[in-house]
Amino acid sequence: MTQKIEVDFGLCESNAVCMGIIPEVFQVDDDDYLHVLQDEVTAENEAQIREAVRQCPRQAISIVDE
Repeated sequence: MTQKIEVDFGLCESNAVCMGIIPEVFQVDDDDYLHVLQDEVTAENEAQIREAVRQCPRQAISIVDE
C-alpha cells in the first residue's frame, strides 16, 4: 500500500514549518503558496514527513493510504 501526503489548502497558511523540516518535499514560493514537490511517503522520508504533519500549526497536512 502506498502512502501519500495530502494538504488541506483551505487550512494551510503557508507558515513554512514543513519546509523547514523537509525542504525536498515541501516548498513555499514567493507568493506564499505551499507546493508539495514529492507526495509519496517513502522509508527514507517518512520520519521527517510525520514530523512535519505533527508540527503543522494548522494541522493542514496528513498522510493518506492509497
